[in-house]
Amino acid sequence: MPSLTRRLAFGLIAAAAATLPAFPASAQTKLKWAHVYETSEPYHKWALWAGEELKKRTNGKYAIEVFPASSLGKESDINEGLSLGTVDIIYTGQLFAGRAHGPLAIGGAPYMFRDFGHWNAFRKSDLFRELGQGYEKKTGHRVVSLTYYGERHVTANRDITKPEDMKGLKIRVPDAPLYTMFPRSVGANPTPIAFAEVYLALSQGVVDAQENPLVTIQAKKFHEVQKNIVLTGHITDALLTIVSGGTMKRLSADEQKVLSEVLQEAADKCTDDIAKMEKELVEWFKGQGKNVVTVDRTPFREAVVKAHMGPDATWDKAVYDRLQSVKAATN
Repeated sequence: MPSLTRRLAFGLIAAAAATLPAFPASAQTKLKWAHVYETSEPYHKWALWAGEELKKRTNGKYAIEVFPASSLGKESDINEGLSLGTVDIIYTGQLFAGRAHGPLAIGGAPYMFRDFGHWNAFRKSDLFRELGQGYEKKTGHRVVSLTYYGERHVTANRDITKPEDMKGLKIRVPDAPLYTMFPRSVGANPTPIAFAEVYLALSQGVVDAQENPLVTIQAKKFHEVQKNIVLTGHITDALLTIVSGGTMKRLSADEQKVLSEVLQEAADKCTDDIAKMEKELVEWFKGQGKNVVTVDRTPFREAVVKAHMGPDATWDKAVYDRLQSVKAATN
């Protein structure tokens, strides 16, 4: 190649290189975040936000790819995926995580919280942090945040105004033992069915009822096949955000801190969204022609509370008393 041509070629290469964006030394790493909720739900929206935010705060080194609606498996599958290395981050119910560390399940037990303020104080408490540390010691995976899922209510085609009305009712519950505490306490027949199969089970009469927060009832369209929405508020439920221990080990201390901060902020923003939507949905369901029933929760609560320290308890009295003594927060 003549020297002039060679100089021209090198000049063009150098000019092109100068116009390229500055990428990190290594290729971008995508973390997989799996959950069982619909793309229309706030949980998914804020998971996507977290992915973009993580990308920004790590200058493009890390991103998150979100897999919604059980696309990487049902809830028990994605919990196992943390150890198998098939997922990096999951949303999961406390009762599923409680299979690995029993005390962590206490927040998902029926009528465990007096109200939203009590729950909100719990998620910011030393007790919650210690329960997460216990889970990490058992599994190696890290609990980084707790997101409000909403008060769980019963939907049914049967009329329900008091505990006795639930006797013999075949009600779908998630496949985790503590979800059966409420139905059993009021004489119903709890039937575990995978989340993705609930609508079909209701429409075909495999079960007569189900229980979920209003936001989920709307997103999953359960109201289309159920006449009554009974405001039992039997569980003040929440989702843990858990990061695989293997994933955390691959991150530097600073990167771990950034990821944890982003996931906590996403949990806070999502919690605000859910609390707001919950207040608005009662009227929305009424507008859809649904019979929304406000019940006296006292007899429902009384039927359940005596089981809190019974054979189903996966926590001890000390943990139970500490949770009950947590002072309610207002924000």
